[in-house]
Formats: sequence, structure tokens, C-alpha cells
Amino acid sequence: MDEKREFQGATVAASGRSTSAGSRIDGLGAYRPVTVVGNEESATTAGVSADWISKRMGVEERRRATVTETVVTMAVAAGKEALADCGATADDVDVVLLATCSMPSPMPNGAASVAAAIGCTASAGFDLNAACSGFCHGLAVADALVRAGTARSVLVIGSERMTDWVAPEDRNTGPIFADGAAAAFVVPSSVPTIFPVAWGSDGAQSDLIKIPGETGRMEMAGPKVFRWTTSELAAVMQVACERAGLDPADLRAFVPHQANLRIIDALRQSMDTSDLVTATDVIKAGNTSAASVPLALHALRRRGDVSPGDPVLLLGFGAGLSYAAQVVLCP
Repeated sequence: MDEKREFQGATVAASGRSTSAGSRIDGLGAYRPVTVVGNEESATTAGVSADWISKRMGVEERRRATVTETVVTMAVAAGKEALADCGATADDVDVVLLATCSMPSPMPNGAASVAAAIGCTASAGFDLNAACSGFCHGLAVADALVRAGTARSVLVIGSERMTDWVAPEDRNTGPIFADGAAAAFVVPSSVPTIFPVAWGSDGAQSDLIKIPGETGRMEMAGPKVFRWTTSELAAVMQVACERAGLDPADLRAFVPHQANLRIIDALRQSMDTSDLVTATDVIKAGNTSAASVPLALHALRRRGDVSPGDPVLLLGFGAGLSYAAQVVLCP
């Protein structure tokens, strides 16, 4: 690994491992499938009206992957953009971490294929399945790996083909779930810019979102998930801010999992701060599970709604029921 570039903030411990006081997101990348599906088409398939989808879910359109846009190929595109965004190359990547719950089969893992396609010939690669909170879990793992010196850099990618796992005619899931990928390249920093995660799970309610083996199609108890999300996660968000040493009023932006617009609005209101930029990528992208948080962050930065150094609260939640929140400084 000596041939790799030296990242800012890294020091060499007595053991010879590179350690760091903190980590940072150095680059962001995203991939959105070419095919756009509007509400009229989705509504016809689900047996509802386009207005029903818009009012109940807040979605106007979503992206649907073609046969060539797989979990792996979308992840590769997003990962390459994240590296290019900060001038890094495949040789700079120590670990590829793929957050996904929609691989078509359990083996081989997707991350190894992604690493090979990007050209990361010497990197570790593994998948992480925490469903819609997967990217935030992956970011916490990447931060820990870098700070401990286990890895000098981690490419964290959320990539999903959720349309493979929902029935288009199911009005609870068909109109909301979509496909896409986004990535963050995590490297050492002389000061922490990815702050401690607040995470957990409520496995006693894991049946609220599931894919039974006999059907291979997602089932979701939407009203119960809504009540759990809006009643339990405000406290998690507060803990994440406290662990960053910030008050919610100090935040520039809030990037929650893009579950649906009603949930996003309810969580935003619980923050009780008026000047908070809130990501609403779900309107044009639908719910892309583990890809939704990084896709939404990428969109905010691309539009100029956030600037480098801005404190942003990320929040992932979903099947499990798993959740993870952390404050990061925008790259």
C-alpha cells in the first residue's frame, strides 16, 4: 500500500498502520437510470390514480433500471464518479463497501464485482445489508475502519434495483420504490468530519417490511411503519446532533431516507428549526432504499443547496427495523 497517495490527516502508528483523528467524505458520485416512469403509468399498473400517488407518497416520477443497469453496473458508475470528484483513482481504494438489499442472488457478493470493474485490484470488498439504512451504516463502518487504521480509504456505495422485488400492481410498494446508486469516498482527516453514529434496530417489528421467500415480493405495513418512524426517530436524530456537539439549529441541511414525502415532512417538523434545507429527492427519484440518502445528498450539492463544510444530518431507516443517523460535513 506504500505506493498509494498519502491522504491528509493520516499518521503512522507504531504498528505500522495508518491511523487518523477522523475521516471525511472526499468525493461523491451518483447514477440514475435512464428510464423515467411517471405517475400515470405507475398508477395504471397499481390500480390507483396519479393524484393518489402524488398526495399519498409525494412522488411524481421514479427511475427504473433496464436489463443492463444492474446493482453492480450502477454501483460501478457511481463509484467511478465519486473517485473522479476528488481526483482519486482505483489504486487509492482500500475497501469497497456495497450497501444493498437487492442483489439478485446471495453469491457472489456485489462489492467484489464492483471492485474488479472499477479496477481496485488490491481492495477488500464486502456487502452490507441494512436495507434503507444501509448507506448510513456503511458510512459509520467506513469512518471506523479509517480512524482505526484498518483501511486508508473506503468507497461506500448504495446501489439498489428495488423494482425487482416489488409487485408493480401492489399500490403500497409498486408506485414508490425505484432504482439507482450513489457513492462516497471516505479518507482520513486531521479532524473528524463524519461524526459518531446513532444507530440501532427494533427486530421485534421486523415483519413490518419483508420479502417472503415463497413470493419473492416485498410486503410493507405502511401505516405501522409511518407511526414507528415518526414516533421513534426524532430522538435518534437528536442523539446524532449531540454526538457531533451541535444543536439542530446549527445544521445546514437534513438528508433523511427518501421513504415518502409525508414521512420526510413529519421528520423535518420534529427538528423545530426554520432554516433547514431538507432533501426531497423522493419527488423525482422515488424510494431507492440504500441509495436514497447519498443520491439526495449528491443532488443537494449539485444544485448548490449545500456547500463544502456545511453540517448535514443524514438519517437512514427501514427494514429490520434498522436505523442510523450521523452528522457529516459536506465535501
